[in-house]
Amino acid sequence: MRMLFLIGFLVTFSINAQQDIIAKDYFKKGEYEKALLEYKKLYAQASSNINYINQIVKTYQELEQYDEAEYFLIKLMERIKYPSFLVDLGYNFQLKNEFDNAKVYYDKAMASLEDNPNNVFAIARTFQSHSILDKAVMAYEKAMVLKPEFNFNLQLAQIYGEQGNIEKMFNSYVNFVESNPTSITNIKRAINDFILEDSTNENNILLRKILLRKTQEEPNVLWNAMLSWLFVQQKDFRKAFIQEKAIFKRQPESLEGIEELATICVGEGEVETAKEVYTFLIDTAQDLETQLSANQNLLNLKIRESLKEEYAIINNEYLEVFNRYGKFSQTLDIQIDYAHFLAFYMNKTAEATKFLEKTLELPLNQLQQAAVKIELGDILILQEKFNQALIYFTQIQRNLKNSTISQEARFKVAKASYYKGDFKWAESQLKILKSSTSQLIANDALDLKLLISDNKYEDSLQTALRLYSKADLLSFQNRNDEAITILDSILENHKTEPIIAQTLYKQGLLFEEKSLFEKAKANYQAVIDNYRDGILIDDVLYRLAQIYVKHLFEPELAKALYEQIIFNHADSIYFVEARKHYRALRGDDIN
Repeated sequence: MRMLFLIGFLVTFSINAQQDIIAKDYFKKGEYEKALLEYKKLYAQASSNINYINQIVKTYQELEQYDEAEYFLIKLMERIKYPSFLVDLGYNFQLKNEFDNAKVYYDKAMASLEDNPNNVFAIARTFQSHSILDKAVMAYEKAMVLKPEFNFNLQLAQIYGEQGNIEKMFNSYVNFVESNPTSITNIKRAINDFILEDSTNENNILLRKILLRKTQEEPNVLWNAMLSWLFVQQKDFRKAFIQEKAIFKRQPESLEGIEELATICVGEGEVETAKEVYTFLIDTAQDLETQLSANQNLLNLKIRESLKEEYAIINNEYLEVFNRYGKFSQTLDIQIDYAHFLAFYMNKTAEATKFLEKTLELPLNQLQQAAVKIELGDILILQEKFNQALIYFTQIQRNLKNSTISQEARFKVAKASYYKGDFKWAESQLKILKSSTSQLIANDALDLKLLISDNKYEDSLQTALRLYSKADLLSFQNRNDEAITILDSILENHKTEPIIAQTLYKQGLLFEEKSLFEKAKANYQAVIDNYRDGILIDDVLYRLAQIYVKHLFEPELAKALYEQIIFNHADSIYFVEARKHYRALRGDDIN
């Protein structure tokens, strides 16, 4: 008997589900008479189903059968005392232009809150569903007075945003996050739609004033955190740093916000502020890990920004770090960076190699040893000692099979073979890496494989590809002028070959490194003009847009390029950033 009941229930459920789909389809197509018939059948089987009830009312209203909807709701309320039906009936009168009657039922709905404040959930949602936003606001506000433990600031903020009441919206979001501090990330995301990078924007000024007033009235690190976030959005990084230091004074157990700010500053090219932040971390942090990380990042930043004449100063700074902290496993990353600096910037490859060989004598685990050997291999490639480099990379693959660093070593093997001109072996290694667990390695492997496979058959001697790989090696060796010259020869002597687009792009990147932005612009524009259907198009659109914004000060030209990414390359890795930059440049179109 139980089995028969279950079968019967499942059959009924299946039939109802099908009818529901049919009714929705009719409604969506505007075939309201048919939809009404189906919903009435469903309602007859489940007369308390709120979805069927709402759809019947909506369908009557779409058919402008307001009297029928009124009769249906009145009969329904005799049977079911559900407060949102008062709102529905009021809205039905509103559709009939009987505004006095509409007000009567809206007032009844609001009055029901006094008997039971919990009715607000149904009443306010129903007002919102009918776009009667002022009444929804009144319902939420009244319920919060009647029952102080209620917090509808989030719902109110969303409604105020729809109404364009930005000040009330900001206040509601701020009030909500005060009682729900764990929601700060979601609140920032919601507010972000209403502010710009421009600190003089009216909304930005309004939010800043609200947060500053909060810090004065009731000091709370939440307000410092939100001010810091606002200043970061406006690229006022020094002001953000002041807020982060204020947070640290009250919560000295964590420097996470300051570390994150330093990373943001580096990414945004705010070098001087980044240096200040890293120096603060070095002087303030109590734990060794944070101090060492800050030292490492500060030194890397100085290398990136320094001239050759300043390298001796940086060398001494590395030595000072080792004198202060010692050379042991905790400073391994800085030791590897120092060897890289010696080899790639000061051209002291023998000294760098000797330094790393000494590092290998430390009590290191296999992963740490592999990191040192990766750098040793790179230094050998710098010297074009490819076979010796392969020994180190092969050791890593053998000792740490299937690890990320093992996959990195395999990629290094492929890259070394590519530099040597052994494209067949390089390609065989890259095929394996396409499915690497590291997305970065997989993407790099795919890019290099495509470069080789797209260009190896055009010329039996592979002259252009060999020249390109030579330029790539020179770039790796920091010999950018020589690399640019070789790329020039490809552009001059191999004009009809598919490698031209890649050559223009690669040379553009080198021009950017040398701050030759007009030349980089010309290269990127040539790719856009002649290779619009190629795989590099979104890369060049984004890089050219960035040049226009940061260096050539042509925001309108940048905006047009971001727009192309948004509308024509929705699958691009640059899509999100392009949309953000486009919105910032547009400025006037804000919620």
